[in-house]
Amino acid sequence: MAKPKLICNCNKTMPLDARALAAALKLGATPNIASELCRKHVAAFEAAVKNGGDLVVACTQEAPLFSELHEQLQGSGSLKFVNIRETAGWSSDAAGATPKIAALLALADAPEPEPVPAVSYKSEGRLLVVGPGGAALAWAERLTEQFAVNVLVTDGGERFEIPSERRYPVFSGRPRAVKGYLGAFEVEWDQANPIDLETCTRCNACIRVCPEQAIDFSYQIDLDKCKAHRQCVKACGEIGAIDFERGETRRSDTFDMVLDLSREPLIKLPQPPQGYFAPRSDPLEQALAANQLARMVGEFEKPKFFQYRENICAHSRSEITGCTRCIDVCSTRAITSEKEANRVTVEPHLCMGCGGCATVCPSGAMTYAYPRVPDIGTRIRLVLQTYRDAGGRDPVLMFHNMTDGRELVARLARRGRGLPANVIPLEVFHIASLGLDITLGSIALGATGCLVLATGAEPPEYLAALRSQLGFGQQILAGVGFGEGHLRLLEARDPAALEQLTWNLGTARGLPPATFNLAAEKRTTLDFVFDHLLKHAPAPREEVALGAGAPYGRVMVNQKTCTLCMACVGACPESALLDSKEAPQLKFIERNCVQCGLCEKTCPEDAITLAPRLLLGKEAQAAVVLNAAEPYLCVRCNKPFATRQMIENMVGRLGSHSMFATSDSLRRLQMCADCRVIDMMEKQGDANIFDYRDGGGNAR
Repeated sequence: MAKPKLICNCNKTMPLDARALAAALKLGATPNIASELCRKHVAAFEAAVKNGGDLVVACTQEAPLFSELHEQLQGSGSLKFVNIRETAGWSSDAAGATPKIAALLALADAPEPEPVPAVSYKSEGRLLVVGPGGAALAWAERLTEQFAVNVLVTDGGERFEIPSERRYPVFSGRPRAVKGYLGAFEVEWDQANPIDLETCTRCNACIRVCPEQAIDFSYQIDLDKCKAHRQCVKACGEIGAIDFERGETRRSDTFDMVLDLSREPLIKLPQPPQGYFAPRSDPLEQALAANQLARMVGEFEKPKFFQYRENICAHSRSEITGCTRCIDVCSTRAITSEKEANRVTVEPHLCMGCGGCATVCPSGAMTYAYPRVPDIGTRIRLVLQTYRDAGGRDPVLMFHNMTDGRELVARLARRGRGLPANVIPLEVFHIASLGLDITLGSIALGATGCLVLATGAEPPEYLAALRSQLGFGQQILAGVGFGEGHLRLLEARDPAALEQLTWNLGTARGLPPATFNLAAEKRTTLDFVFDHLLKHAPAPREEVALGAGAPYGRVMVNQKTCTLCMACVGACPESALLDSKEAPQLKFIERNCVQCGLCEKTCPEDAITLAPRLLLGKEAQAAVVLNAAEPYLCVRCNKPFATRQMIENMVGRLGSHSMFATSDSLRRLQMCADCRVIDMMEKQGDANIFDYRDGGGNAR
């Protein structure tokens, strides 16, 4: 059921057609278009709240004002806000933007995504300040009233003075590693200086006796000045804070938060973990980081952004590594390899929800869960259907994030021509989550174009992954005759660049909208998409060439070297390679293949190579024979037990070995397992491996 819509033309700066919107949104009555809903016409909002029920306000600029009024009036329903001004009404194409405005308003009626599991953090305020002594101690003094402060003083080449009052622990050393997340950081460092600051009583005895004045009120020894008189050791006495024989001693501890003032951050990631701040030496950035730390104490939750299905993961088999795409693209290092367990591990506390892992995963083992692909698909379908019902043509979806992407769209509307009437902006949590299932799925659902807006803040790994995935999608569309220009990555840092890109798109060739929904299983969705594309293709063909690294392709087998050992079948995680129960055959189902390379790396004869392509039609789902061989019959019982090529190769290689010097032992290689045992028991006088011993009498 459509929710009541409160629409404002923002002081008559937008040409809004109330009747057309009512028809497109299937509203029971034509809505009133206010011109000053946040000022002179605010009574209309108050009356709607008092009537009860859910409300949609077509204004985001004044969302704080309307939210406050809604709370004061004790509104019983939900309150949603939709931006139709910067996204549609403020455009040189505004006269034709009614279908887009209707589509954006319709999104407010979409159901909320299903809830997902939460990831919890607990921070009790144990803070480590690490960096050069002067800066680290200065910030420790400021923050010690708020947090349980600890200081790790690093060698910054500057002199500093330890506070006279011991209000917090002070360590010194060279940091080795910082890992973890909010509430669970693990920090390792080397205690390099002879003076242990935690043991030191700061009695100044060492300072007084040092003839080189190598010790000052930092209570650290300047080893360049020290001449090894060791008077300080004697002065320290039984306290034992000074030990020149200690060398570099490894230390470690755990903390809830880390304020890293080092000149080079100890964690060098595009997206560092929550609770870690590295403002370097910039005073303003340091102050901002200190302010953010205050909001990092307590218990917190965030969505678990991913789902992982280990059984179809193509990462490794038998400790042989295959696909590493999710590990390579992750900018937070949340994904690590467990090669021995044939899987990857994701630390949910480090995951920031970019979705890049799901985008590049060829099998769909890693999927994006917040929101799920079906939820995104529902929104896409609703937007496109409403746009078409309102008379819109050639819809182009432009995905952008909710931060700088949203701001760039707004700046374009304020300073430039705005967006064309057929370019519909859709917000996502992160653009890296937009894989082939969503982008090609959008085309199948009726969009003539799918754009992804990158503003320059994205890590390069994500942009490379998006270029690759969009490139594969465009190759598929062009390969079946739809031409170019459907899938594009828009890289724009300012309104002028975005205007240039969006107003010069051209019109790509579309196709009738599909009736299926986008599924949570990536390969299932793409199967439906490919069938729909082939059905409506201007130039249908069963094979489309794809570039290197594509998630679809064939396996080619050198029949001269393949012995049908079936090691590749055991290695394949997707059941693309199969053996046959009826005969020695290696079969292949191309649609199942994800081009992970495990078969190629596992093959002992190096008989397998991969070739990327997309095979369409029924042949892609049929099992084809890659290699077949004549069965070899046991020379004793006449039962087939291997291939002729395998046995002949084995006999040829082992024929000159001393263990098979007799004709009987060599003939045993031509027997099945049962007959081989029987033959050995009958001829116990034959040599066996235990008869061969080294000089020490040990079997070899």
